[in-house]
Amino acid sequence: MSKIDFNEVDLNLLKVFEALHEEGGAGRAAIRLGLTQSAVSAALSRLRILYSDHLFERTGRGLRPTSKAEELRPLIAEALDKCRQSIAQTTSSKEGYGNRVLTLGLSDDYEIAIGAALIEHIRNRAPGLRLILRQTHSLIAGEALMVRNIDLSLTAGGVTSRTLGRQALGTGGYACVLDPRHAPVGELDLNEYLRREHILVSFGGFVGIVDEVLKGLGRKRQVRASTTHFAVLPHLLLGNDCVATLPKHAAQILAQSSPLCCVDCPVNLPSYSIELGWRSDSLRDPAIQHLKILLVEICQMLLGTPVAATTTGQDGDNLDIENLQE
Repeated sequence: MSKIDFNEVDLNLLKVFEALHEEGGAGRAAIRLGLTQSAVSAALSRLRILYSDHLFERTGRGLRPTSKAEELRPLIAEALDKCRQSIAQTTSSKEGYGNRVLTLGLSDDYEIAIGAALIEHIRNRAPGLRLILRQTHSLIAGEALMVRNIDLSLTAGGVTSRTLGRQALGTGGYACVLDPRHAPVGELDLNEYLRREHILVSFGGFVGIVDEVLKGLGRKRQVRASTTHFAVLPHLLLGNDCVATLPKHAAQILAQSSPLCCVDCPVNLPSYSIELGWRSDSLRDPAIQHLKILLVEICQMLLGTPVAATTTGQDGDNLDIENLQE
């Protein structure tokens, strides 16, 4: 292969690469970039020559990045972010962010609780900024930040790398949700709680923080099924006497937006840390900093989180996802 002269490389190709990777198809990338699909296809052909790799393979659902494309993605994302930062330094937030796209990683309990308010805040106070909400949990948040799959994370801990920053927003507790037609008379006591079958929300298997605490008490519960999504709980709990234990803010929002009712958890469970995470180099990015400010405000308002000091590096515990999702 002949040597490539960098001065002759069209840097717009990097924007096409980013759009193809994030949108998963030439047609969708074309819409995002305001180009024709043939122009995007032509740019992909040039990218393949530039990097001596096929980069994206066609599947039944669109384009899938090759291993080479996955290696290139964080490098190209960082380069484009640097360019955006240089331009953003000369533009005030009041003038808008020019359709800048940021990705926030969070689990769907936070998405349900703060998503609508956050989007409205962005519309009013950060015009031009667009937000992608991506399903993330504490076990994968750090890696997702490092490889630039997300720009910020909102999880129960999990950010421990010294190259990442984090801010503890407060702590959370737990509550239970169940079908009100099968609610107990009075409080849900421990015996009634253990008599019922449970729906577990977890990215693991059938063991959660409840099971760990119950083991210390010499007790045990029966888990009927496990799911990774909080939003599906109304569909799994209505019509039966099962119970689910989940973060209190998630239980409360589900009780407000669905027929489920929220009751106190009869098991004394440990609290968990609610944390924001980010890449250290994003401190120079006005858009990310603005989104951080809005997130802190929204969490204070809707989750009741008193903001703690900002910390970086490996100062905190590596909290398990079960401390967030039960």
